[in-house]
Amino acid sequence: MNYTLSHIPERTLKPRQHGLTMVMDKGLSIRQVEDFLSTSADYVDIVKLGWATSFVTPNLKEKLQVYKDAGIPAYFGGTLFEAFVVRNQFDDYRRLLDVYGLEFAEVSDGSIEMKQDEKCGYIRKLAEQVTVLSEVGSKDEAKIIPPYKWIQLMKAELEAGAWKVIGEAREGGTVGLFRSSGEVRQGLVEEILTQVPFEKIIWEAPQKEQQVWFVKLLGANVNLGNISPNEAIPLETIRLGLRGDTFSHFLNGLGQNGLGPSH
Repeated sequence: MNYTLSHIPERTLKPRQHGLTMVMDKGLSIRQVEDFLSTSADYVDIVKLGWATSFVTPNLKEKLQVYKDAGIPAYFGGTLFEAFVVRNQFDDYRRLLDVYGLEFAEVSDGSIEMKQDEKCGYIRKLAEQVTVLSEVGSKDEAKIIPPYKWIQLMKAELEAGAWKVIGEAREGGTVGLFRSSGEVRQGLVEEILTQVPFEKIIWEAPQKEQQVWFVKLLGANVNLGNISPNEAIPLETIRLGLRGDTFSHFLNGLGQNGLGPSH
């Protein structure tokens, strides 16, 4: 930090187990990655190359190396995993992870139908090779998964070996955890939290209002994902109560006007 302020919430330190910010790279150039990391590396814990963008991204190995040199793991989006599985190329996918030296992989079933036992089997196999992130929820906004099913899926996938489970929202934040308007399905989130530890969940929250909602609910060290590269620093200010949306949230003990102690 560049200067000192009181009443700033304590943030977990990297390498974090919670308080994670997962950024989605939807096709940045190497130069754009370098520029992004020059300002935001301290606030980013992991980067997802969105869906199957890695298939068409030029200079992929070099780009992954830039992230690696910055100490930030990058991984391929879950849709790429599904693209391999639906083509019966799971073994090719495992070899791909090794070819690119990846330490993380995402298992999802947002675009294809997959039985739970089958999905957990993929998690178990990949967990022998890499750290697994497992995504729960559908990319189809018409498909509403009841809260008990979210809970059951998250628990099973964590037990199968997932490091974290991801609550689906897509890059737009309009499905899964959210209504098509972007509004949080509050009852769903609160019910999930009665059964699954918040430290184990990465909530996809690409929209500012969604990020604010989760920080107000779970504090500065909530895990948030699908953050745009240019939103990494703005998100950190939301976490620290230094943006209007959360400005008063961490000011316990200060006067109502925020100018000094209460009398």
